[in-house]
Amino acid sequence: MPDRTEIDALIELMARLPGLGPRSARRAVLHLIRKRALLLQPLADAMQAVASTARECLNCGNVGTADICPICADETRGNGQICVVEDVADLWAMERSGVFKGRYHVLGGTLSALDSVGPEELRIPQLVTRIDTEAVTEVILALNATVDGQTTAHYIADQLEHRVALSSLAQGVPIGGELDYLDDGTITAALNSRKRL
Repeated sequence: MPDRTEIDALIELMARLPGLGPRSARRAVLHLIRKRALLLQPLADAMQAVASTARECLNCGNVGTADICPICADETRGNGQICVVEDVADLWAMERSGVFKGRYHVLGGTLSALDSVGPEELRIPQLVTRIDTEAVTEVILALNATVDGQTTAHYIADQLEHRVALSSLAQGVPIGGELDYLDDGTITAALNSRKRL
């Protein structure tokens, strides 16, 4: 039997990725090997390039190839609004919508007593500094509607109280959603966030 040490190591590394377990990682690695010239080598080259150039924006925590990301560097985005998100994937989702025209602040997670994640492990102190040093008029809390997300939102609201206007994303029934398929928490949030017609 041939030595598979490198292949097994690759499978083990791939299995650590979100959404991939050992079986999915094995299938992916075998597919990459079969398509070596078409997929494996370009993927390895792209990963090497990203490994050497990717960095976190020193201002907001976004991921890019410069110390200051294009959003923070864009003067037209300096409209006084900062949208606070949990991670870079949330920032990218907001950008895909094309609706928000301000700047962002990536926390890097949420507060969690169970996981020993406090404000210092997140980028909350940097957010407070930005409020004090930038011309920020509104902070929009775009955190997930989980217990940890809401705990984090309340903590940030306490830290920024009387310093800046605070708002949060609306929560409730999604467009095209049917009440019968929604969970109780979503229905409760929708009812509590109702507006007059």
